[in-house]
Formats: sequence, structure tokens, C-alpha cells
Amino acid sequence: MESQKSQLTIIIVASLILLAVIGGGAYVLNQKNDQIQTLVMEKNSLNQSIQMKDSLVNDMENTFAEIESNMTFIKEKRSQIATLQSEGGKNKKQLIAEDVKLMNTMLEESSKKIADLEAKLKKSGLNLKSYEKRLQALNETIEKQNTEIAELKKTVDTQNASLAEFDTRVKKLNSDIQQQTDTINYKQNVIVDRTNKLNTAYYTLGNFKKLKEEGIVSREGSLLGVGGSKAIQENFDSKYFTEVDIRQTKTIPLNVKKAVVISEHPTSSYKLVEENGQIAYLQIENPAEFWRISKYAVIQVK
Repeated sequence: MESQKSQLTIIIVASLILLAVIGGGAYVLNQKNDQIQTLVMEKNSLNQSIQMKDSLVNDMENTFAEIESNMTFIKEKRSQIATLQSEGGKNKKQLIAEDVKLMNTMLEESSKKIADLEAKLKKSGLNLKSYEKRLQALNETIEKQNTEIAELKKTVDTQNASLAEFDTRVKKLNSDIQQQTDTINYKQNVIVDRTNKLNTAYYTLGNFKKLKEEGIVSREGSLLGVGGSKAIQENFDSKYFTEVDIRQTKTIPLNVKKAVVISEHPTSSYKLVEENGQIAYLQIENPAEFWRISKYAVIQVK
């Protein structure tokens, strides 16, 4: 009987011990599961933080590259503007104004991008000291470029004002020169016209009947060459005369049997030249003397 009680006691104690072991194991297992879940959450959070950092870093690197490229472009543009300023010209002045405007726009865009990066960096809570320094350096560069471009614009505006004043003076000078040129041309034309008139003479020839019908002569006295004279009318029609240049006319062609100059010209200033039995032409020996008394020569022929 006592043997059975001892066995029962042992069984009960063993069962209690087993239950205790099982309960303890379950408790430990639950703790391990909690630790695992905590680690998984920490891992996910860390991965998100790493992804956020990588995204921010990539964004900043791309923006830095773009801004630095803009700064290089602006520097090159300023060098080109210096060359254009030295060359001058209206078209180049327009190009300078457009370039200055473009540089201002690029600097404004760069400043906005830096402000966006600073906001993202602050919002991320990441401690990226190197990028903060680069942002600060870029801000300083942009500020310096803004100052230099403002000075450049001031210089360009001053030069444009000087060019405008110069253009006005040049236009006035050109206008004065044109007026003087017009005056000179007018005077030259007047001189040429007067010179041409002074050196213009007229001649006509024909028998007495023709000359009388044309209203050039009126008969007084006897026949031609027999002591008579032929008076030149005062109001004759110049359409019956041939115009000549005194400077170039040395002869007047006749080709007639007889000819006499009935207008008033010194006899020493001309002669009638005979060829092949007829009077071939009138030779003007001294043009100035021949045309001195009258610029109209009337020759009666037969």
C-alpha cells in the first residue's frame, strides 16, 4: 500500500516538474518571438532610413552637378560678354542683354534648388555635414556671382547709355554731313549747269529764203555778197538751231558752193575751208573769240 503511495507521489511530482518545464519553455519562446519581431521592425526602419538617405544623397549629387554646371556656364558667359563689350555694336549689345538675363535666371533657379535641398536635409533628420558644407559653399558662390552680375549689368547699362548718346551724336553728324553733301552737290550742279550754259552755243545754216521763213533774218540792202547786209532778228526761234559745246566744237560742216557768216563774229577767229571745189566746213580758229560777241552763229549758204 505504501509502495503504491510512493509511486503516486513520484508521478505527481514528475508531472508538476514537467508542467513547470513546459510552462517555462513557452514563456521563453514568447520572449524570443517578441525579440525577433522587434529586430525585424528595427531592420525595416533601418532599411527605410538607408533608402531615404540614398535617395537624398542621389538627389543632392544630381542637383550639385547641375548647379556646378550652371556656375561653369555662367563663368564662360561672363568671359564672352567681356569680349562682346570690347567689340561693341547694336547686335552685340542685344546679345549681352540676353546673356545677362539668362545668367540671372540660372542663378535664381540654382538658389531655389539649394533651398529645396536644405529643406529636404533638415526634414530627413540625417546628419550629413559634408553636404551641409557643400550647400554653404554653393550659396556663397551664387551670392558672389549675383554681386558680380549686378556689377556687370550696371556696367552694361552705363555703356548702353554711352552708346545711345554716341549713336545720337553719330546720327546728328551724319545728318549734318548729308546736308552739307546735298548743299555741295547742289552748288556743283549749279556750277556745272552754268558752266555748260557758258560753253553752249548754237548755229544754223540755210539759204536766205529758209532763214527768212524761220524768222531768223530780215533783208536789208542788196543781195548776198554785193554790199548788202542781212540783219539777225532779235526774237528768233531757237528750235531751228543746232546746239554745240564750245569746248569741243572746232568745225561746222557745210559742203556748199558758197557760204557767208552773217552773224557777228570776228573774222580773225574763223575761216571757211574749201575742199574739192566747194566750201567743206567752217574752221573755228579761236573758239573764245569766235563766240565772244554772240553765241548764235548764222551761216547763209547757196
